[in-house]
Amino acid sequence: MGSESLVLAGKHVLLEPLDHRHVDGLVAAEAVDPSLYQWSPVPQGKVEAARYVDTALAWRDAGTAVPFAIVRVDTGAVLGSTRFWNLERWAWPPGHARHGRDLPDACEIGYTWLTRSAIRTAANTEAKLLMLTHAFETWQVLRVCFHTDARNQRSRAALERIGGKCEGILRAHRMAADFIARDSVRFSIVAAEWPEVKRRLRQLRDQA
Repeated sequence: MGSESLVLAGKHVLLEPLDHRHVDGLVAAEAVDPSLYQWSPVPQGKVEAARYVDTALAWRDAGTAVPFAIVRVDTGAVLGSTRFWNLERWAWPPGHARHGRDLPDACEIGYTWLTRSAIRTAANTEAKLLMLTHAFETWQVLRVCFHTDARNQRSRAALERIGGKCEGILRAHRMAADFIARDSVRFSIVAAEWPEVKRRLRQLRDQA
């Protein structure tokens, strides 16, 4: 299944392929509380949201990202967005079991943001569960990486809560939402850790 048709379905949320039909929903989701996105590149207003979708689709078409809209199952409301990106395909030698795979060996989950009502809810937890399940069980990646602005304490705590392991701080790593060279905290989950992380995510989702 191509990334343009990949849907990840849960009890609380659907992760739908991001498209221009989601622009109005993204605008409404962000407008509830723009102060939440001090450290995140979140589009504000219809023009920025359309440009945001254009960029995500260009990355998808280039094979470097798989972007989603996060949608509530019961209402169809757009809650935010997320994506797989930095898709890595390693140069396995001929004869190796992973040689010739047209699937990522590692990836990053990022560009994740949610409207206020979805933060620290089952919807938020389930979105991560759906993506990590796809990465580790369908793509069979060896690692999933996350980066967050070192100043973003809420995001750092959320990644630790789901079982991400902190690997350190990358200095002047990326352009921040406030247009400085930000320090990024790097977290990862590797394949051997996935069963325990999956158990934890299911528990958190069911308790939310």
